[in-house]
Amino acid sequence: MNSSRNRIPGPLRARVLVLGRADNFAAEVRRVHADAADAKELAAQTQLRVVRLDGLAGEAAKTLAQEMRAAGGHVLASRQAISATGATCCLLVGTLAQFDAVCARLGGRGGGLAPAAAEIQRALRAFEAPRVTDLRCGELTLRVGERTLLMGVINATPDSFSGDGLAGDVGAMVARGEEMTADGADILDIGGESTRPGAQPMDVATEMARVLPVIERLRARVNIAISIDTYKAEVARAALDAGAAVINDISGLRMDAGMAPLAAARGAPLIVMHMLGAPRTMQDNPQYDDLIGEIAAYLRDSVDMAERAGVPRDQVAIDPGFGFGKTPQHNLEIVRRLRELRSLGQPVLLGPSRKSTIGKVLDLPPEERLEGTLAVLALAIANGADMVRVHDVRAAARAARMTDAVVRGWAGTIPFQGNPPAR
Repeated sequence: MNSSRNRIPGPLRARVLVLGRADNFAAEVRRVHADAADAKELAAQTQLRVVRLDGLAGEAAKTLAQEMRAAGGHVLASRQAISATGATCCLLVGTLAQFDAVCARLGGRGGGLAPAAAEIQRALRAFEAPRVTDLRCGELTLRVGERTLLMGVINATPDSFSGDGLAGDVGAMVARGEEMTADGADILDIGGESTRPGAQPMDVATEMARVLPVIERLRARVNIAISIDTYKAEVARAALDAGAAVINDISGLRMDAGMAPLAAARGAPLIVMHMLGAPRTMQDNPQYDDLIGEIAAYLRDSVDMAERAGVPRDQVAIDPGFGFGKTPQHNLEIVRRLRELRSLGQPVLLGPSRKSTIGKVLDLPPEERLEGTLAVLALAIANGADMVRVHDVRAAARAARMTDAVVRGWAGTIPFQGNPPAR
């Protein structure tokens, strides 16, 4: 016979919570009127993470595996790799609390364990922590991380894939830059060489003749940062002299050894992109064994190259190169897994605007790919993008502002996407 004390006051109802941030967990603790004193510690125990670690010697990997298992976590690797003497790779699976405990124990150990613990902690901090940094663009400062920044595309070329090339019409390009600024652009990205698949290299003189007059006139008319889209140090130097403040290098510093030293000498922020091969050949059957892993390794090397040349790491942003040596399936996977690049610790830019992947999914020409572009932009922002490169600035600004309200949390403080004041 059931007593009234054991009766259920209503139907049994269970739901799985998508907590995301630790403060969401704390809110749920308060809602069930539980003791919130241990909420922070419990939140760390609910956050399961998978960390791939490469380059650890076999004996150290064995010790790390033992420590992770002792803490309640797991290590996934081949038995041969764990017992080998050379470098190996493994997957570490555990909660944030377990990683903290293991890294604390290994922090003072030798045999490569202390550096391994430091690298695991670095990656986790970069992945977890909200990142706000300032890109110093001459007299202007771009605050990265508070909201999504918008880079407006100005193609000073006659053969842009998107049909917006305005080579030779300086007035039209300046007008477009002014319109983009009014619509909410934070950066104007000006390029004079087509990088569409199959494009041929261009000589320096022609490229400079296309971009320098536009940069000079826009610098006098708009109060936002201007970036030069080039992989040639000579073009970048002239563009900086003309008023540009940011260098956007699609080659990730691979095509001109003078680019990183130039950025260091001039104090210009760098955007380094991943590209497979060169524009002329990049779409010739691109293949990867580990798409995101290879992109991450390439970009990390680019950031290291910049730092060795004297560019501060916090002045380097990374771009996985949507459409540059990737199939449509590769590009969609980049968007799905974009958050993984946050563990590199750099601001992340994505440029999917009007790209052929969107055209192939929707079976639409470049001029009809706005809705598809906005869908990808929203997903990219939700997955960790700090900046997006777009052709349609007004629509992208509205989409980004709405996505920011969801992702970053609306509190009535997200600034209007308009021409930001100099700071």
